[in-house]
Amino acid sequence: MKSSMQQLDDIKFYDAHPGTGDLRREVIDGLANSPKMIPPKFFYDRRGSELFDAICETPEYYQTRTEMDILRNCVDDLVDHIGPDCLLVELGSGASKKVRLLLEQLRPSSYMAVDISKEFLLSSTQTLASDYPWLDVHAACVDFSHNLTIPHCDTYDHKVTFFPGSSIGNFDPDDAVDLIRRIAQMMDMNGHLLIGVDLKKDISILNAAYNDDAGVTAEFNLNLLKRIRDELDSEIDPDTFEHAAFYNSNRGRIEMHLVSCQAQRIRIDDRFFEFDAGETIHTENSYKYTIDEFAQLAAAAGFEQQRVWTDEASLFSVQLLKTV
Repeated sequence: MKSSMQQLDDIKFYDAHPGTGDLRREVIDGLANSPKMIPPKFFYDRRGSELFDAICETPEYYQTRTEMDILRNCVDDLVDHIGPDCLLVELGSGASKKVRLLLEQLRPSSYMAVDISKEFLLSSTQTLASDYPWLDVHAACVDFSHNLTIPHCDTYDHKVTFFPGSSIGNFDPDDAVDLIRRIAQMMDMNGHLLIGVDLKKDISILNAAYNDDAGVTAEFNLNLLKRIRDELDSEIDPDTFEHAAFYNSNRGRIEMHLVSCQAQRIRIDDRFFEFDAGETIHTENSYKYTIDEFAQLAAAAGFEQQRVWTDEASLFSVQLLKTV
C-alpha cells in the first residue's frame, strides 16, 4: 500500500489515497455490467456518512441502537476474554461512536480507525483523541474491501479488530470469508475479531429498516448519484431515479437498488449507458445470518466463535471470534 503518514494534532494519519480514480473506474465497470451495479463503499463521501448517521437515528433502523445496547451489556464479559493493552483496529469506523462503549473498560494501548471517507475519518478521530487524551489514536484512510495492509499493526502482538454495524453483511458470503481471512492475516493469525452480525428475522422488520418513513435511506441511496454527478465528468440527473429496497428470501439478504423512472441515457466521461424504464442499479446487499450460519462462515476464514451476545428479541448479535 502506497501511503503517507502525517501527525495531525493528536492523531497519526495514514492516507492510502482511495479516491476519484477508484470511483470513476468502478462506477464505469459496474454500469457496464448486466445487471448494472455500483459498490456500496462509494456511499460514504462526507454527505453520505452524515446521512448514514441519520439513518441510525430513525425508529425503523433497529441495528445501531440494538448493537449499542448489546455492547453496553457485554463489555465486562468482553474485557475478561480480551484483556487490556491491545491494539484496537476498527474497520469502517465512521463517527467512532460505538467504540466509545469499549474504550474506558477495555483500555487499549492504541486505537486505529480505518475508513474510506477521509474528511469524516479525520473529524471523528480528532474528536475522539480530544475526548480520550490517554489514548494513542491513529487513523488510516484505506479501502479495506481491497487492501488490509494497515500501518502500525505490526508493532503489536496483542491485536483486536472491531467490525461493528453488520457491515460484513454488505459482502457476498465468499467475499466475506475472504475479508475475514485477511483480517486474520493482518493480526498475524493471533487475535480476536469483535463483529456485529445482523440476524434473520421477520421480513416486515427488515423491509421497514431500509424503507424508513422519513425517507432518509432513500436520500442516502440517491446521494450516490449526486456524488457521481459532482465528482466525475458526467451527465446524470438523480431526480430521474428512485430508491427501492426489499428482502430477497432466496438469497437471505436485503437488496438496495436505484430504479430508473424513465428510459434514459447517462454519460460518464466518454461512456454512455442506456437505461430502460424500471431498470435498476444494484447498490447494496445486506446479508442476514443465523448464529450457526455465521459460525460456519467464520470457520471457513480461520476463526471460531468464542462468545455470542444477542438482544432479548434476537434481532442482532455481537460475536467474539478467535483465530484458530
